[in-house]
Amino acid sequence: MNQNTYVVIMAGGIGSRFWPFSRVNHPKQFHDVLGIGESMIQTTYKRFNGVCPPENIYVVTHRDYINLVQEHLPELPESQILQEPIGRNTAPCIAYACYKIAKKNPGANIVVAPADHVILREEAFISCVKEGLEATAKDDILVTLGIKPTRPDTGYGYIQFIDDQHNALKKVKTFTEKPSLEIAQMFLDSGEFVWNAGIFIWNAQTILKAFRQHLSDMAETFEEGISVFDTQDEEAFISRAYSHCRNISIDYGLMEKADNVFVILGDFGWSDLGTWNSLYSLSEKTTEGNVIDGNVLLYDVNNCIVKTPQDHLVVVQGLQDYIVAAHDNIFMVCRREDEQKVKDFMADAKAIKGQNFI
Repeated sequence: MNQNTYVVIMAGGIGSRFWPFSRVNHPKQFHDVLGIGESMIQTTYKRFNGVCPPENIYVVTHRDYINLVQEHLPELPESQILQEPIGRNTAPCIAYACYKIAKKNPGANIVVAPADHVILREEAFISCVKEGLEATAKDDILVTLGIKPTRPDTGYGYIQFIDDQHNALKKVKTFTEKPSLEIAQMFLDSGEFVWNAGIFIWNAQTILKAFRQHLSDMAETFEEGISVFDTQDEEAFISRAYSHCRNISIDYGLMEKADNVFVILGDFGWSDLGTWNSLYSLSEKTTEGNVIDGNVLLYDVNNCIVKTPQDHLVVVQGLQDYIVAAHDNIFMVCRREDEQKVKDFMADAKAIKGQNFI
């Protein structure tokens, strides 16, 4: 096992597109969404067991979720849990982890992955990761994993690549974030686009160089704190640093601007499980096309996903292609084709009904 390999698991999001099941006080990465007996963060952590030594795995999360991380990953030392004071999207999260790791090991080779993605074929996934690690250990490149699209999904980002049949790493041409249905279908038909899995591989020096070039303000902020990493002053510094950081994703802030980005095409049963339809597509269905998780009675119901508490009997009649979801103090009914509006529902619930409903 390579001592220079590190893994960063991002576990700070609230999964707003999966509301009301994913809530601010208990987001989806801490749920057993698929009913397999372990939470998503537990599955993700176990997935990387053979990739790097356990002391090289870091989890970045909001400080409000520290207790949840420790509850779900009791084997992870507190020193390997990086606390974000506020949510600022993925760029500051990745900068924090990579600058900290680079101080510890300037020759580090780093994998960055979300805590709440589904990987059905883990051996194929690990093969892609190791292929990326081998490439980034040698070359000054930024690698991302791309998934061959199976449908024109408007909830995913897309990566256009230059096809080089003699090289497993494809040069990235463009990034497109969440296109319209018509454009997504064009991407699918062209064969030149893959879904952006949001999983990255790079060596420490390459990503720090990229931050200096494309997110120089963020680079300056974290470089000021290098001397306090792994000291008692780290938490106070991070609180100050995050107050100066823009709310920006690593894709917008860096990957879309860099000219040394490559993609590895993967086929390992991936889903970001970010929406109700993604859960529907992964789940076992009844003969009527329904996905059921709960204590329910269904009459003339087809192609719906129904996820409700076991201690409530829910009766549904006459629906087709709907989401019926109940969790805690919220009950939601929404057309599956309108699943992207769930974030709006959550925002309206907060604005109109109050914090208790997010």
